[in-house]
Amino acid sequence: MATKTHEIRDPIHVFVRLDSDERRLLDSRPFQRLRHIHQLATTFLVYPGATHTRFEHSLGVMELATRIYDVVTTPANLLYDSARAVVPRDDEYKYWRRVLRAAALCHDIGHLPFSHAAEKELLPAGYDHERIGREMIEGPVLRPVWDTLKVQPQDVAKVAVGPDKYPEPLNTWENILAEIIVGDAFGADRMDYLLRDSHHAGVAYGRFDHFRLVDTMRILPTSEDGSAEPSLGITQGGLQSAEALLWARYLMFAQLYLHHVRRIYDVHLKEFLQQWLPGGRFHTDVEAHLRLSDSEVMSGLRDAATDPSKPGHEPARRLLKREHYRLVYEKNPADQERNRQSTRCVYEAVAGEFGPAAVRLDSYPAKSGSVDFPVYTRNERIESSLDMSKTLKEIPTFGVDYVFIDPSLREKAKDWLKQNRERIIPANGGTGDGVA
Repeated sequence: MATKTHEIRDPIHVFVRLDSDERRLLDSRPFQRLRHIHQLATTFLVYPGATHTRFEHSLGVMELATRIYDVVTTPANLLYDSARAVVPRDDEYKYWRRVLRAAALCHDIGHLPFSHAAEKELLPAGYDHERIGREMIEGPVLRPVWDTLKVQPQDVAKVAVGPDKYPEPLNTWENILAEIIVGDAFGADRMDYLLRDSHHAGVAYGRFDHFRLVDTMRILPTSEDGSAEPSLGITQGGLQSAEALLWARYLMFAQLYLHHVRRIYDVHLKEFLQQWLPGGRFHTDVEAHLRLSDSEVMSGLRDAATDPSKPGHEPARRLLKREHYRLVYEKNPADQERNRQSTRCVYEAVAGEFGPAAVRLDSYPAKSGSVDFPVYTRNERIESSLDMSKTLKEIPTFGVDYVFIDPSLREKAKDWLKQNRERIIPANGGTGDGVA
């Protein structure tokens, strides 16, 4: 039977298109489960429109990744011998295009309920959503799909999770394909989530000219002498679009992803899951993973929130009845200059004064906003993006340290902190009361 093209409406890319064989992947259990995994975990409790899921995000990543592939492999855009040597032709070219599209669809199938909210703490050592996704791609559940698509599951897994998460080395071409999806500079995953999250949350911070950026992407050597393996870069005409993307990332973290109420909701959710899940941890086997989504967790939350006898009652109640802990202290430059451990000092002091059960510490380690990538200049040279752009050099790091407290104690704790700040945060790197 001849394959046909299927169109899916999308608020970001207008249409996403698949053929009949690819729709078998779309209709599979692992991919359909993504309909029930919120893209931004509990953020919809703060930004009501942010109810979108990993399902539509993954479709968007496939659409963007395909556009990038078609641009960077166009013969006229292969500017260096190293690029021409790595890009396959004819049937092999078509094969890897299909692998890329499948990998883009599958890059998030290993996500746990509510995405990243409790992944680090509630999985066994050595496990993350990429490992679960890789095992699912390479396992028996999707084998009939790969047979239909005529692709090797190992190829899909390599490109879906990238070189940092795959247990075996990737070759140059596989690295480039993985970079198209999960690259640090302008992978399709990052581009889609910024655009999509911004749209659904109702904020403008995540928007940038992705059309121009994609059109200027190229496979380039990372140095002028061509000694290093080629990677994704841009022509000089796309530099401002790349700047806009990386500033959008910074602003989205500052305004949305690290929003203090969103962060404390994730803390309460993790506490609920630790009490509600059997053994207090997620299972890693594929069948258990496929049976659990946000829907089951939300049902458990609603049940526990109204019944004090149920495991996880208190964190469930705080989540669903807006009785969450409130922000009492946030890391700031003045206190950091005074003492680099200022947040820890405050946390220990507040916990000592009001009791550890009433206080929560939440940290997101600072990450650099700048990324270096090759730029093909109008003088037909390769330059570092950080040498070409003062703007990219000046993108701030982003990270937070928050101290939260039971809402009934917030005003009292704020007054107490104001009166005791000098003692709690000693100058010159000393330690405050109760700090080890």
